[in-house]
Amino acid sequence: MWSKDVTGECAAAPADVFAVLAEPRAWPEWNDGVADIRMDGPFQAGTSAVMVLPDGTELPFRLAWVEADRGFEDVTAVPDAGVVVRVRHELEPQGTGTRITYRCAVDGPDEAAREVGTVVSADFGEVIAALGARAEALRG
Repeated sequence: MWSKDVTGECAAAPADVFAVLAEPRAWPEWNDGVADIRMDGPFQAGTSAVMVLPDGTELPFRLAWVEADRGFEDVTAVPDAGVVVRVRHELEPQGTGTRITYRCAVDGPDEAAREVGTVVSADFGEVIAALGARAEALRG
């Protein structure tokens, strides 16, 4: 298994950050790596969805864990690479703001897991910063 954590902080409260995460249709507004999200149900554990990347690639995923004001985890199988990618988006109170951690874990053959994990997590720092800025802007 390959894994990597990337952490950032913002001035918005966890509830404000979670509110941004809980609206997948709006993710393309602050995450440049997402062109569209098609949800097959509500933002809750067990719901399936499809993420459309800017190049048109479609990645089906499932929400494995969702907890209000704490975060969520999505699971994406990548059959061509023989791996399963889990990305956990954790929110922790940090003073009056939030500590945001994106944790990518990839199960599968070591080389494939490392390659896929490196690509998936490459923009986590920028995405976390954009998420925090979006939450700060929405709280007023």
